[in-house]
Amino acid sequence: MSKKNSTAKNLKEIILTNNRISHLFQKFKKNLKNITKKRFVVAVSGGPDSLALSAFAKHYQKEKNFLIYFVLVDHGIRKNSYKEAIKVKKNLKKISINLTILKNHIKIKKNLQSQARDIRYSLLTKFCKKKKALHLFTGHHQDDQIETFLIRLSRGSGVQGLSSMQKETKINNNIKLVRPMLDFKKKDLLFVSKKIFGTYIKDPSNLNKKYLRTKVRSLKNSLEKYGLTHDAIIKSINNLRSSRDTINIYVEKIFSKIVDKKKDYITIDLKRFLGEEKEIQFKILSMAFKNQSKTYYPPRSKKILNVVSQIQSSKEMKLTLGGCIVKKSKKQIILERET
Repeated sequence: MSKKNSTAKNLKEIILTNNRISHLFQKFKKNLKNITKKRFVVAVSGGPDSLALSAFAKHYQKEKNFLIYFVLVDHGIRKNSYKEAIKVKKNLKKISINLTILKNHIKIKKNLQSQARDIRYSLLTKFCKKKKALHLFTGHHQDDQIETFLIRLSRGSGVQGLSSMQKETKINNNIKLVRPMLDFKKKDLLFVSKKIFGTYIKDPSNLNKKYLRTKVRSLKNSLEKYGLTHDAIIKSINNLRSSRDTINIYVEKIFSKIVDKKKDYITIDLKRFLGEEKEIQFKILSMAFKNQSKTYYPPRSKKILNVVSQIQSSKEMKLTLGGCIVKKSKKQIILERET
């Protein structure tokens, strides 16, 4: 038996014979039951989350005969980032995965994590379009959900922000971001990656206390001691998600009635916009920013709420936010993409 076939067989044996991993894989499959397209892209970082995702996706590919691309973005921020990418490529070779490495050539000057994320999704979506894949898979999990919840709580987010990430999100009109392990715990993914690969890349930025997410990560352990447990926070997120979904149905109806999409700009009926509650105004503007700027995330909640306040109080206004120029006239709010 060739080495390639041997490694593929080992993956299959581990997934089928290890009870814990087998249970997790069945959960992974269940989360993909609505994915009918047989071609998708898996975003890889080299950490335990994305390695576990890669292993499950590879086995799923064998079962379903899907066409799956595995892609890593090398941001070039750290000195040894390309060497790390090559290590990940060799690691994935153990289970017969051919990893594609995309190199970023844009110099990141400020808002490091935010800009790096935007560049990553930009490169990944371009790759998806090139390969005619409509789904992009990431390794986000429950612990990421809790961190996102706590970060947004610290920023005073509303229902939309506090309900955290969704299992499926449209990045643009064609590509969906899919998080098939969003209900998995970090410790389970660590177990999977160690069992299958034996090693993984440790990102030093995860220990850098200058980043809010790192601070929140260390805060979680303290919260556990005072009864604010992992499961309790997830329960709150799920309850908030139910409220968010109800609000979103209403917002989408209003959005279709008061927002007019032109080729180069978006207009919002001012009178009808001002007739809605502030939370609905916020969500309409968030959707408008995402539509017009073509970015994965809209601007931060605090900044959008500031725009809402200016729209309510000013006769006329003009400002720039989230890659858009926002204007207010007597009858309309206008969003143009900044050139």
